[in-house]
Amino acid sequence: MVLDKIDSTILSELAANARVSQVDLSARVGLSSTAIARRQRALEESGFIRSYQAVLDLGRFGLATTVVVRITLDSQSDEALKAFEAGVVECPSVVRCFLMSGSDDYVVIVLARDIEDFERIHRTELSRLPRIARLESSFALREIVNRAVPPSVFGKPARPAQRKRRAEA
Repeated sequence: MVLDKIDSTILSELAANARVSQVDLSARVGLSSTAIARRQRALEESGFIRSYQAVLDLGRFGLATTVVVRITLDSQSDEALKAFEAGVVECPSVVRCFLMSGSDDYVVIVLARDIEDFERIHRTELSRLPRIARLESSFALREIVNRAVPPSVFGKPARPAQRKRRAEA
């Protein structure tokens, strides 16, 4: 399936708000609700849309601390990689894991309540993973950008940050 401008607009709107109604989507795109539904189904069937997810406020769950953990294994053999990967998918505090190029073998993103909670996660989950030679953790101070899809995918520039206006006296 080759995406046209209408498909890109549908995907852009759904990426911004997966709960947008067919009626609202049809008004924004300029097609009937039936045509929107047909195109959306085709985008799902062709794999452009894999799922619809709710974006949760992690702070409401007490998960206020994001930790980036850089991991080096004792070997880069297939056996070591497979053993580590089999272990890390079982860690309940890990939300993302990337196999990397460069000096780190993996980067893992962990969500924790606070520093004490991360210490527990480090001790009971991460340090017990197989084949680890080194763990190095950094705490995120503040999230600046969190996008599911970069705007450039849809041919749009990133929106400039909106400044808060001061109340005039």
